[in-house]
Amino acid sequence: MIVLVPAAIHAELSALVPAVAPGIRLLAYEEDAAVAVEGAASAEVVFRFIAGERYESLVLGGPDVRWLHTASAGVDHVLTPALRAAKPDLILTDSGPAFTISLSEYVIGWMLLVAHRFPQVLAQQQAREWAWVKDQEELHGRSAGIIGLGPIGQGIAARCKALGMHTLGLRRTAAPAEGVDEVLTGADGLDRLLRESDWVILAAALTAETRALIGANEIAVMRPGARIVNIARGALIDEEALIDALRAGRIAGACLDVFAREPLPPESPLWSLPNVFVSPHTSPGWTAGLRRRQIEIFVANLARYRSGKPLEGVVDKVRGY
Repeated sequence: MIVLVPAAIHAELSALVPAVAPGIRLLAYEEDAAVAVEGAASAEVVFRFIAGERYESLVLGGPDVRWLHTASAGVDHVLTPALRAAKPDLILTDSGPAFTISLSEYVIGWMLLVAHRFPQVLAQQQAREWAWVKDQEELHGRSAGIIGLGPIGQGIAARCKALGMHTLGLRRTAAPAEGVDEVLTGADGLDRLLRESDWVILAAALTAETRALIGANEIAVMRPGARIVNIARGALIDEEALIDALRAGRIAGACLDVFAREPLPPESPLWSLPNVFVSPHTSPGWTAGLRRRQIEIFVANLARYRSGKPLEGVVDKVRGY
């Protein structure tokens, strides 16, 4: 069996795969499409590891490719129209659980930074100014509404719960979720979550149903002191409606790692609004721990695939997650 894997992690995989999935030939591919991979046309599996789009041509060019695994959590940018059309039976799996720790810690870090006025503290340090920082907040006793309760959303909820917050979660079904006090569903559930949350945290997949999920009407029902945190996809929010609300002070602020356009254009008001914190899509952290978990998830799934067992993390290509 031939498996195509990115050259950047070929050595790591070569050390792990033989012990759990013998008889597999790992072929390395470079992101440069001009670099040919001898034997690629006979591949059965392709591993996409974050950067580059070479994986698509390898899948499309491989008549025997049955399974595509992505090291990402979201698949809106992976499951392209070309792949959908040419490979309707392609199995797609993701690596959502790998991101639970890094993304959850990032969200909690941002919340603590804002609540305890750390930017002001750091600015005073730079100015050598000794002054009391006022109007700090506690997360304890506040409410966190998490939109999207996959592995990442549940990880965020569990950490919010550990800090003494009341947690609301929105998902497609009412199934219980780790760390969530109340699981809500549907339009009524979204409305309640927005009305009752001090922190609204977006961790949902981007689909046709969730695009512009948070628009002017949704922002209008939020508490004046509420803040939005988005570490999912920029298109989940109507960005212009958010900017209008932030400028007018209808909500307290936003922590944004993802945007409608990336990189965020220099002329965007989000760069300079005083109640907005911006980061350049770095919330996954790209830590050593994340990399290790991404590789471990693929290796474990490859062992299942080799032995004919059901794969974990299979994406419903109709729903998009």
